[in-house]
Amino acid sequence: MTVNRRELIRKIILEQPIENQHQLRQALAAYGVSCTQPTLSREIKAMRIVKRSDPDGRYRYMLSPSSDENVRQRLKTILHESVISVDRAQNLIVIKTLPELASAACAVFDGMQIDHLVGTIAGDNTAFLAMRDNDSAEELYQDIEKIIYED
Repeated sequence: MTVNRRELIRKIILEQPIENQHQLRQALAAYGVSCTQPTLSREIKAMRIVKRSDPDGRYRYMLSPSSDENVRQRLKTILHESVISVDRAQNLIVIKTLPELASAACAVFDGMQIDHLVGTIAGDNTAFLAMRDNDSAEELYQDIEKIIYED
């Protein structure tokens, strides 16, 4: 499944100096996960994995800042400073924001690549997050509430 493969790719890249797709495929195979080169290319693109120079001067795969803590921090900041309320109606999450800030909230959620998030729609002060099912909507709703009401 894509979710587990992505989690494993993330783990491997964080723990090992992976310099190319062949090494990444070998590392995945060591965990019993096989995938084709085109599939791996799509995963790398979807996860926004980049090649950067490490402290030793070797180029290796790394998670881009937008796929790491920066996105979560942006989400936290945007939600803390702009959200007035959040509610859930079946598989939809409705977020009321200060005027002109719904787009920013949607952009952050879109950038997080949440597996069960089907899409977002932003108005001036209202953001709709469409989830694939009610359970995933409830889970994300609870996470958003925790972030909003954190001290």
